[in-house]
Amino acid sequence: MSFSEDCIRWGDQLAKLVDAGVPVAQVAVSLGISRQRCYAILKATGRSMGSPKPTLAGVDAEQVVAVFTTTGSVQAAANTTGISHASARKMLVAAGLVGEQRQPRAKPEARARFLELAERGWSTARAAREVGVHVRTARDWRGGVRRVGNTRVHPDGTVRDYATGTRYTQPVQTLAAHQSSAQDEESVSRYLQLADRLEIADGLTAGLSYTAIADKIGRNKSTVSREVAAHQLEGLYLPYQADTAAAAARARPKQSKLVTNQKLRNEVKDGLAKRWSPEEISHRLVKDFPDDESMRVSHETIYQAVYFQARGGLKKEVAQALRSGRTCRKPNRNPGERYQRFVDPMIMIADRPDIEDRAVPGHWEGDLIMGELNKTAIATLVERATRYTMLVHLPGGHDAETVRDGLIATMKTLPAHLRGSLTWDQGSEMARHKEFSMATDMTVYFCDPASPWQRGTNENTNGLLRQYFPKGTDLSVYGPEDLEHVAQQLNGRPRKTLDWDTPAERLRDLLQTN
Repeated sequence: MSFSEDCIRWGDQLAKLVDAGVPVAQVAVSLGISRQRCYAILKATGRSMGSPKPTLAGVDAEQVVAVFTTTGSVQAAANTTGISHASARKMLVAAGLVGEQRQPRAKPEARARFLELAERGWSTARAAREVGVHVRTARDWRGGVRRVGNTRVHPDGTVRDYATGTRYTQPVQTLAAHQSSAQDEESVSRYLQLADRLEIADGLTAGLSYTAIADKIGRNKSTVSREVAAHQLEGLYLPYQADTAAAAARARPKQSKLVTNQKLRNEVKDGLAKRWSPEEISHRLVKDFPDDESMRVSHETIYQAVYFQARGGLKKEVAQALRSGRTCRKPNRNPGERYQRFVDPMIMIADRPDIEDRAVPGHWEGDLIMGELNKTAIATLVERATRYTMLVHLPGGHDAETVRDGLIATMKTLPAHLRGSLTWDQGSEMARHKEFSMATDMTVYFCDPASPWQRGTNENTNGLLRQYFPKGTDLSVYGPEDLEHVAQQLNGRPRKTLDWDTPAERLRDLLQTN
């Protein structure tokens, strides 16, 4: 493509991006052309970059010397006379006030000398003049402040960015934090990092969807969508510009809009009083005040004002106008993430030894069959190899303590070699599973949520038991003798899976063999 075609294609877009403050180098990467080409296009379209070089004619060298003598700063002398730092330095070198060879930027020797003088009791200004540095630099040395580009980083993590005029706090790297760096690397910041934004830019260039990009960086697709919408300029997503803008917007402390803008606050309160949702209020404000940018608020800000008093809290009677009726936020969890079910940690079925071939006896599956209105229950235990069934009488209910005691009493009637393990679902009746394991020396394995097929033998047996205990039956009317009678009938029933043997015959053979 010719240069004239590039000027027509990129000229207007390049000019708008540069006017918006985007560096030419970053624009060049985003447009896929060289930086030199960008400068040439800007020049050809009448938009030369950079400021004209100042002439030294008419510059008072004595004024440069006088300012330097007072402040000790070459930059201050340059700023006062309107010339560059290099030009001012040349004049001072000619006057013999500054050495021709530049000092290292960090000035380690001067810093060490300054700190030594400060310990002796010298004032900051006097020690700064002695070692030949500006008093502001000396104050930074004394306070442990680091200069990084246009920022000053304080020991407590406070960062002052003079380029954007913002102030924020960054984590302080301590010895303990350094020792646990492996854990820090595994954690994901709640904010997008520059690396994430570069991945987003690369994904957009490659034509990937928001969902695919989100999977690559481990975020939700709505996060990527909002990021691109908020930091797109002339149809281009600029990652470095977006990272700088996000850091400036994140500067804290910052008061909520609903605290500082009373008119906006009143509009939000009126909307909630009409039982509008925060999202409806947010979008309606754009229609009602199309030319007033101060009357903009996101639905998330409104939710925070409802749920957190510190974020411009609204009165509880106003908050109750929300459709959900909640006055506190319901926590969200990732798909598949669950709260800890019991106090004692569970051993999941994935950690159970490989017993799928049922060659080793003594591994049981258990569950409850529920009675009328779930008020009564019977515990069922099925041995995986023989399909032998045992029913546990629960006269006092089916809480964790009653189930624990019933299971312990039933399992202790078996010889030790038939007490291998017990697989159960994550029902609350097994909250005392650790105490059961200690009493019987049996490990309890828990199935995954909503996965009844992981204890299929027990599920099948429960289906057979419904012939004796139909759903909706009051199970409290059945005593231990009744349960024993049903178990004997079930264990005397021939099974196709046992080659038409009965569970009782298989268990008898097993006991005789051992």
